[in-house]
Amino acid sequence: MTVRRLEPADTDALIALGPDAAWIHASWGGPLGLASSGHGWTAANRTGRLLAIACTYFRGTRYEDIAVFTTPDQRRHRLALACVTALTADITARGHTPSWNCSTLNRASRLLAWTAGFRLVREYVHHAAGNPAQRPRLAA
Repeated sequence: MTVRRLEPADTDALIALGPDAAWIHASWGGPLGLASSGHGWTAANRTGRLLAIACTYFRGTRYEDIAVFTTPDQRRHRLALACVTALTADITARGHTPSWNCSTLNRASRLLAWTAGFRLVREYVHHAAGNPAQRPRLAA
């Protein structure tokens, strides 16, 4: 297993992770966008299969928010931690502050953040108004 920066040649391997992992590259416009961004790290096996990924999910002027995905069969092997550690060093070298957001109910994410050195600043509440396209039609 090797921890390294994602590169454009990893595009097919990102696609191979399937629809359950598509959210990880969505903010980069898809697999090629993330693979070419220079803002993602992976733990890959000898065959090139991506086992875990950590990337900048949202990038601001001061902060870079981190996203992490690990294939289900590789969870609890500290691969995500290795990727997060490499990514946070990268973010810091760019002069930005790494940040982490997750649901208060996402115990696995909170534990990973804590283990990687993140500390809780505040908990948040998320509100949504719904999708107007899915509202039922009123009878005339």
